[in-house]
Amino acid sequence: MTKKEIRRSMAILPISTVMQLTELSARQIRYYEEHQLISPSRSEGNRRLYSLNDVDMLLEIKEFLDQGINMAGIKQILAMKVTNNEAETAQLTEENKTIITDEQIRRVLREEMLQAGRFQRPSMKQNEVPRFYH
Repeated sequence: MTKKEIRRSMAILPISTVMQLTELSARQIRYYEEHQLISPSRSEGNRRLYSLNDVDMLLEIKEFLDQGINMAGIKQILAMKVTNNEAETAQLTEENKTIITDEQIRRVLREEMLQAGRFQRPSMKQNEVPRFYH
């Protein structure tokens, strides 16, 4: 996880702040939690704490509802997104396996330079260099 992803997933927002950001009621937010569309963390006092990712999800749910999509449709859309994200992650992981690391490049380059050195003529002496520049 990158630092940005870590910061976005930190549960720090109380429900009152989330209500203001999303313009949803506390009941609506808890309803979406019951349907496992979001999963807020709990504080030591058992209060719900939401992350920026949760807020983004709530805003997305609100947009779907405004478009007239019911809860079953929203669940299907979100499930498809998760499936697509997992497929993309698997594809990126497979692509990353074929990427050569810097260390591997250095090792190959070092071997090539050593091999090339075996077939080169002896280096020129300093006094022989000027005759090529006349």
